[in-house]
Amino acid sequence: MRTFNEYQQKAVNLSISLDKFKKKYPDLPNELINLMALTYNGLGLGETGEVQGKIKKIIRDDGGIITHEAREAIKAELGDVLWYLASMSYNLGIPLNEVAEYNIEKLERRHKNDTLHGSGDNR
Repeated sequence: MRTFNEYQQKAVNLSISLDKFKKKYPDLPNELINLMALTYNGLGLGETGEVQGKIKKIIRDDGGIITHEAREAIKAELGDVLWYLASMSYNLGIPLNEVAEYNIEKLERRHKNDTLHGSGDNR
């Protein structure tokens, strides 16, 4: 894959998150299905806690040494986070490339304004 959009399309094609829900409630309006998809993806971003747990274990169990196994475990969890992010942005109608580009533009603007270390959304 060469772009986030290519990843997003492949990830969405593998999506099974609401199959059972849609089958059980086939007459729900699309707006509610879309809200459920967004909610499901948002809850899935809890996978970031799995990343945190892996890092915590590096400190607790490995004396702060990042082993090959720990790196691979974190990579797997980061992939899960990326899947939920790609799915959520797809469900919002936002190409993943656009999310990435917007984030870089925001960070560059904050860097230029020397507000990277500040707080708040509009800095």
